Amino acid sequence: MKVNVPPIKSQGIKRKLVPWIGSIVPHEFEGRWIEPFMGTGVVAFNLAPKHALLCDTNPHLISFYQGISDGEITPEIVRNYLEMEGEKLLEKGETHYYEIRERFNREHQPLDFLFLNRAGFNGMIRFNRKGEFNIPFCRKPQRFAQAYVTKITNQVCHVCRLLKAKDFVFKFQPFEQTISEGNAEDIIYCDPPYIDRHTDYYNGWDGKHEEALFSALSNTSSKFILSTWHHNDYRENGYIDLLWNKFNILTREHFYHVGARENNRNPMIEAIITNYDTSRYERQEEEQQEQLMLLEERASYSA
Repeated sequence: MKVNVPPIKSQGIKRKLVPWIGSIVPHEFEGRWIEPFMGTGVVAFNLAPKHALLCDTNPHLISFYQGISDGEITPEIVRNYLEMEGEKLLEKGETHYYEIRERFNREHQPLDFLFLNRAGFNGMIRFNRKGEFNIPFCRKPQRFAQAYVTKITNQVCHVCRLLKAKDFVFKFQPFEQTISEGNAEDIIYCDPPYIDRHTDYYNGWDGKHEEALFSALSNTSSKFILSTWHHNDYRENGYIDLLWNKFNILTREHFYHVGARENNRNPMIEAIITNYDTSRYERQEEEQQEQLMLLEERASYSA
């Protein structure tokens, strides 16, 4: 299955896990796909449900995708912007990157957010306690070469076509509010910041947040799918046994690129936790590939 990469990148993106997640979605699902932690949007943008509610507490993510939905951000606008700022970056180097970062932290323009996301170190999204984007420059003044600009433009184009064809709603709100809006026909997909791991993506995430998420999902009438980490070579996620063990747990190895050096890029055992029995939806390997091809076709509709 070819998975379309969204224009906003982040560490921990679920691109390689999309086929796995898609394979356990009930065949008869016709409700809303709800994401309290939409992040890059890679799961929803590839599964392409008819109806989706995508939420986050990072207002810059919501603002960017809402801009595409409203037609204020188009592929042509993105191309022209990146070509213009890319030329300045090539001419002025990292000085221009920090000028854009200062402007973004002052004005919060969505296109500046895209620029920083694609020109910042290691594709990271991180904000300080003042809510300021603080990722350093990637040290590549030639970052926005023509091929790279075209690649990003095509990614925006895919999302643009999707949002014209589907009923997608974006909201800036806490995860508790989003989960409370689900009903029995909906599926809630949660990809929160991983407990004890990346906690500075936008808001912090600690044990109190994990417990609040557990409480909200335990009381929802919706089906839910939760992505989290199970263990790696060095330690285990203690919240699996402490909280989540009463639900259905699936595991699979996933290789994360979360460090600047190769020896910091280690395999992780990923967990998917659900409140419904996935065995009736899990497919044999050949059948699963056929189903994933159908998912790809759903996401590759004509404009």
